[in-house]
Amino acid sequence: MLEMNDWFVVVMIGVILQRGMELSIAKKHTEWIRSRGGYEEGRGHYPLLVIIHLFLFIGLFVEVTIFRVTPPFWWPVPFLVFLIAQGFRIWCIRSLGPYWNTRIMVIPGHQPVVRGPYRFLRHPNYWVVITEILTLPVMFGAYVTATITSLFNLWVLFKVRIPTEEKALATAMLYGKETGSLEGDET
Repeated sequence: MLEMNDWFVVVMIGVILQRGMELSIAKKHTEWIRSRGGYEEGRGHYPLLVIIHLFLFIGLFVEVTIFRVTPPFWWPVPFLVFLIAQGFRIWCIRSLGPYWNTRIMVIPGHQPVVRGPYRFLRHPNYWVVITEILTLPVMFGAYVTATITSLFNLWVLFKVRIPTEEKALATAMLYGKETGSLEGDET
């Protein structure tokens, strides 16, 4: 059976590989969106999101390997919640198709996608991020990382990211109606 430090390494490698795949998907989707006249909004705050995720990984590493925090006896609970969140992330990515991205990319005239979890929630992928940024450190007992990263993430999402995305989507839809270029393909 794996020791907890081995388990930490396995989980971290898995999450890092997942992030790499997501960035690759996002790059491909960015090219697709730009080929259809799309553009990026909120570029200025994107580094904040990168910092949040870097702090998550660095904080986890420091707490687990240097400060030797120990997982709570109930670590399987946050681990299960984390895994469920990953399932929701896949559902979000598949539902948005080529519109899914780590950046705010919009195509003038396109309506927001309202299939999959987007039928029930506005921005379900952000709820996935909120969940994983909390549960990943908690499952290893890295409560300082969980607290600081979660608070910073919540502030960036609700004060910066989501308002920027809402404005960008509204502007893109309005632009399409004014110019008569509402395409509606694949939405």
